[in-house]
Amino acid sequence: MMASAARALLARDLRLLWRRRGDALQPVLFAVLVVVLFALALGGEPQALGKVASAVLWLAVLLAGLLALDTLFRGDAEDGSLEQWMLAPVPLAWLVLVRTFMHWATTALPLLLAAPLLGELLHLPPAQLPVLLASLALGTPLLSLLGAVVAALTVGMRRSGILVALLALPLYVPVLVFGAGSVAAAAQGLDATGALLLLGAGLAVALVLAPLAAAAAIRIALN
Repeated sequence: MMASAARALLARDLRLLWRRRGDALQPVLFAVLVVVLFALALGGEPQALGKVASAVLWLAVLLAGLLALDTLFRGDAEDGSLEQWMLAPVPLAWLVLVRTFMHWATTALPLLLAAPLLGELLHLPPAQLPVLLASLALGTPLLSLLGAVVAALTVGMRRSGILVALLALPLYVPVLVFGAGSVAAAAQGLDATGALLLLGAGLAVALVLAPLAAAAAIRIALN
């Protein structure tokens, strides 16, 4: 039953995504625009761009996810779908996890796939690319899970975009530090395994606790 509920929710989200594909592309286009503007601001100097490439890519991915965070549950709250989620014969935390996966797949995954091309634009040294991809693969789902908790806490408020950003940024900063820091450590010839392991541990904990916390926040907001 949980698998069929997940398939139904994913199919519904994909249909809605296709109908609003212009809006769905905004976070990805925003991230690409951030990368291009950084490249232009630094004058296209390869050495200068290479030093900040990993930090710029991480910042672009973080901001893209933050841009779409306020809409994670808001549409379902407005059309009454969240009430149906609470009455469904599957755990609410499971549906929250499925929706969070969809958020990650539509905001972070395209940028993760485009990271090699964006890295070339920023003259990222090829030796740093594997560490960057590993840090993004571990860090971006963690950002989405943390963001789901924040979005659930504010789902009952109107015009909570600024509040979502203020609540999410303190949670995002450690992920950004360890994600970009792992690439910086690799660039200096240091071992980046420690930072990647911390990201992996954070992801494992968030996979268990974040859906439960978000589900509890949704129940509180709707009661």
